[in-house]
Amino acid sequence: MTGAETAVVARLSRLDRWLPVWIGVAMAAGLLLGRAVPGLAGALDAVRVGGLSLPIAAGLLIMMYPVLAKVRYDRLDTVTADRRLLVSSLVLNWVAGPALMVALAWLFLPDQPEYRTGLIIVGLARCIAMVIIWNDLACGDREAAAVLVALNSVFQLLAFGLLGWFYLSVLPGWLGFAGAALEVSGWAIAGNVLIFLGIPLAAGYLTRVLGERAKGRDWYESRLLPAIGPAALYGLLFTIVVLFALQGDAILGRPWDVARIALPLLAYFAIMWAGSYLLGRAIGLTYARTTTLAFTAAGNNFELAIAVAIGTFGLTSGQALAGVVGPLIEVPVLVALVYVSLWARRRFFPTDPTTVTRGSR
Repeated sequence: MTGAETAVVARLSRLDRWLPVWIGVAMAAGLLLGRAVPGLAGALDAVRVGGLSLPIAAGLLIMMYPVLAKVRYDRLDTVTADRRLLVSSLVLNWVAGPALMVALAWLFLPDQPEYRTGLIIVGLARCIAMVIIWNDLACGDREAAAVLVALNSVFQLLAFGLLGWFYLSVLPGWLGFAGAALEVSGWAIAGNVLIFLGIPLAAGYLTRVLGERAKGRDWYESRLLPAIGPAALYGLLFTIVVLFALQGDAILGRPWDVARIALPLLAYFAIMWAGSYLLGRAIGLTYARTTTLAFTAAGNNFELAIAVAIGTFGLTSGQALAGVVGPLIEVPVLVALVYVSLWARRRFFPTDPTTVTRGSR
């Protein structure tokens, strides 16, 4: 590691620097809790919000709130004026991403229609939650992340059901295979977006407006944000523990199936992130916006994917298992890509002003 790279890592908090370790511990703790405490999974899943268990929903909201409180909302116009960024994000999320997941699902799982369908649902559900964390850890553009997540949420309302019908019903018919019906309510998707994006976005916006009005921006960013910032990673770790506790039996009971589902997911996250990163650099985006473009394109809305898979095909279905494996692979892979992004910043954006100014969070 060079001196410049060491400096990048040094500017991260201790919690951030050791995040892969904490995530590994959280995964193991969730699996152990799920196996050691009888009835824990049922208790955690007893109350559901937006198709997810209440503890997971609470963890996601806690995770997203501090990062959205960091966004400078008075700078959003600089993002909405960047047509290269907006158009690239829409194409990556609603053309390239779903098509790539469909291709990989058919390539890796030609004999497993249930798992294949579950992966396609994951590919159709564009990210609105955890991407906020990965983008912030990689020193991406917070304002751009807020805009792109909101933009893709609107398109999710319009395109999720239509693309699901095409890729799961129409396309298999063209190829001579039996299709699968995807019945999903537009209101269900709207509720999911409202809960997991609308609530923390409104809370973050009000916190900044009221905090700056009462004490000023300097106090807000030097005193309040450092105080609430760690809650984002605590929420992430809590969510991982609960998720693994809920799905431990499925993961440990069908390890070969999990491995088969994991392979196309690994390929998907790597290809989408790398391709989006290269595209951002090719069209002249800054490091911060290139990073934001890459993470918003590579991440997926697992809360929506799991809810749709369980609601349509049942809790014990292969589609639901594929949806559950999605975040279990996405979390460690995108954490690794955070460090790849920090390494690539010095290599590919040496003269970018954000390489210096966005170093600390």
